[in-house]
Formats: sequence, C-alpha cells, structure tokens
Amino acid sequence: MKTPTFRQRLRYDLGGVLPKDLQDWVRHDLTGPRSTARYLARFLLPLVPVLMLFLLFPGPNWIAGLMMLLILIPVLYFATGLHLVYRAFRLGQHGIDAASIPRTMPGAERDRETYEANYRHL
Repeated sequence: MKTPTFRQRLRYDLGGVLPKDLQDWVRHDLTGPRSTARYLARFLLPLVPVLMLFLLFPGPNWIAGLMMLLILIPVLYFATGLHLVYRAFRLGQHGIDAASIPRTMPGAERDRETYEANYRHL
C-alpha cells in the first residue's frame, strides 16, 4: 500500500484531499484498526496548547486543571459521538462510498453472539 509523503500527510491531517492513488491508504486510515484512536489524536492534540493557557491563570493549579476538564470532557464526548459522521464525510471527500464500509466494529458480531449464548435465558 502506497503511503503519502510528509507534505501530503500534513495536508490530509488539515482536511485536504489526497490523490486517487492513495485511496487504499485513506480507506485504511479511516476504517482500519485503531482508526478511532488516530481520529481522536488528530482532534485533541491541537487543543492541548490552548488548554495549557489555563495554567497561566493565577491561583492553584487544580483550578486550572478543572477548567481544562470543563472544556476537554464535552469536546471528547462530541468528538467521539460524531466520529462516524466525520468518517463518512472524509471518505466522501476522497470519492469512496461510505455506505460500503460497515458501521460495526469487527468483533461486535462475535461479542453479540457470545452475549446471547451466555444470557439468552434472561
């Protein structure tokens, strides 16, 4: 699988579109193993310097930490909740049909079968 250059990767991380020959890499990046972790890292890492500005406020550091959490928790909640919407948008940007990608996690069906086998009598 062909991978993007540093410049292409930076443009992609900032929302740009990669050339057609990198569609396999885009599909793997958005739907492959640990794609949610990569998405959250791309979403939250730029927020860290902004949150560190709270340490400049006078007062104890635990207050600054609570102010950071006050922003970080809702951002994390909404970023996680909108992950599939963002993934479908990014796939569409690159000309990949988002409907062809399953919305379930790879082990979800197996986990569901195991759950039903163990607790079907309830």
